Amino acid sequence: MTLRLGRHTFPDEATLMMAIVNRTPDSFYDKGATWAEDKAFERVALVAAQGAEIVDIGGIKAAPGVEIGAAEEKARVVDFVARVRESFPELVISVDTWRAEVGRAACAAGADVLNDAWGGADPELVDAAAEAGAAIVCTHTGGVTPRTRPYRLEYDDVVAAAISDTVAYAERAIAAGVDPASVVIDPAHDFGKNTFHSLEVTRRLGEMVATGYPVLVSLSNKDFVGETLDVPVGQRLTGTLAATAVCALAGARIYRVHEVVETRQTVDMVSSIAGRRPPKRAIRGLQ
Repeated sequence: MTLRLGRHTFPDEATLMMAIVNRTPDSFYDKGATWAEDKAFERVALVAAQGAEIVDIGGIKAAPGVEIGAAEEKARVVDFVARVRESFPELVISVDTWRAEVGRAACAAGADVLNDAWGGADPELVDAAAEAGAAIVCTHTGGVTPRTRPYRLEYDDVVAAAISDTVAYAERAIAAGVDPASVVIDPAHDFGKNTFHSLEVTRRLGEMVATGYPVLVSLSNKDFVGETLDVPVGQRLTGTLAATAVCALAGARIYRVHEVVETRQTVDMVSSIAGRRPPKRAIRGLQ
């Protein structure tokens, strides 16, 4: 099935880089480096030049912190979405929000995708996507409240739970009117999971791919990488790329990333090893 993200379509074999652009002053990774609008716009220009097909714009960090209402979240993202849409018509614009009110405003400004990191906490988000003809990312979070950290969550089988919940969310989105070609599922590493859960989801990602829905993974600099290797946020690239390679071999389609170039090279190399992508050039031993 051709993947349709708003006004953009991609063939089955395409793997896509979704570059993170945080319109927040307190993001865990860049510490607010793109909080100022012009800095965020520079980030968009950079990742577009690096080959990212998607930018994921967020106005509120996932971790606990200062309460941000829908009005403030919209103020951070909606006009910025409109600016990016005008300047980069070829880019897919995703907005990282769980709120239908924000999603509707973002789509009206030009967003193509609603990336719900919180597993359908606002049941009207699927309606917002359907009304706008937008794509939606359906995540598994184990039912945790948005912007809370998991605590001693237990699953009989975390992968089975992730499949059950994301597929049910996807079916609900389709029933609401979202194009089936515009529904993506995401196991949501770290969200509603401890490190052992996230490692198992990574190891068994092929089971999610087997559902037939395109799978998005958000691995970049996550806590499960940091805990596994005992390294701080700024030293997690190697571990992130190792997890990325495993997910690429399993067939993940979209990679939500901080480092576009490194992730693209990792995914392309794995895709070529798997026989899904020819080398860019292959003259060794032939001339």
